[in-house]
Amino acid sequence: MSSVTATKRPGRARAPRAAAPGARPRGPDPGAWFLVLPALLPILVLSVGPLLYGIALAFTDAQSGRVQATRWVGALNFQDLLHDTLFWESFRIGLVWAAGVTVPQFLLALGLALLLNQDLRLRWLARALAIVPWAMPEVVVGIMWRLVYNPDAGILNETLRNLGLGEGRDWLSGLATALPAVIVVGVWAGMPQTTVALLAGLQNTPRELHEAAALDGAGAWRRFRTVTWPALRPVALAITALNLIWNFNSFALVYVLTNGGPGGRTRLPMLFAYEEAFRYGQFGYAAAMGCVMVAAVSVLIALSLVRRLKGDQDR
Repeated sequence: MSSVTATKRPGRARAPRAAAPGARPRGPDPGAWFLVLPALLPILVLSVGPLLYGIALAFTDAQSGRVQATRWVGALNFQDLLHDTLFWESFRIGLVWAAGVTVPQFLLALGLALLLNQDLRLRWLARALAIVPWAMPEVVVGIMWRLVYNPDAGILNETLRNLGLGEGRDWLSGLATALPAVIVVGVWAGMPQTTVALLAGLQNTPRELHEAAALDGAGAWRRFRTVTWPALRPVALAITALNLIWNFNSFALVYVLTNGGPGGRTRLPMLFAYEEAFRYGQFGYAAAMGCVMVAAVSVLIALSLVRRLKGDQDR
């Protein structure tokens, strides 16, 4: 008898078996929902539920201390909101605040991340100190900076007096200086998280690419433009979009620093809605403001996702 030996062709993979006609495709295991449920329930109860309740409240005339039952008023709150110049002024201030904090925050954090990515002595200590503002609650940050800006005994005015640059000023009460002063605090408080994100992106960039570019004679700026920035761009876009959303929704920091003053120059949309709800008791009207802000944030998120998906398709 002769034996026949079968040999496999190299490089050939077996094709997947086609599903039988009429067979139902296998879906996700129903048991997986029980694993997701513990994480899904807090989101539904603490996020989705209040959001839906707030949207429904925006179509009512709900007020605090009202004896009559709450009535459904349709889009009346939104119609009043269209003609509320104070709200749209606060919306404009919120956009100025978000952009004024996010842009310098990113630029300073990028420079700090590039510095902390170098082989410096005591680099671990510098990295630890860089994230200290991130570990401080916003209320504590606001109180600390109120002491810095204090017109009589604040360290900023004392420094200006010692340098002979004037007698100082009331930074948080001046119509021209209140918003810039608050923006400085927002940049200082939010820069650590941006630095950490950018530093993580820098550490994921292969060193071999930098070494090869250096051997080719590329300078520091050219290496950053051709090697560092392309690898860092996805992280930069993501953290910038998140910072815009976080800064636009800011409340505690500005509330502690200025409470929206002077003359509404630092009244952000979130602070305006808070005052309408808890100072004047107009819950339905404040909920309508919240819906407008949610819509604005949703547009920012959609633009960020579209840009991210477009970048993934181009690669």
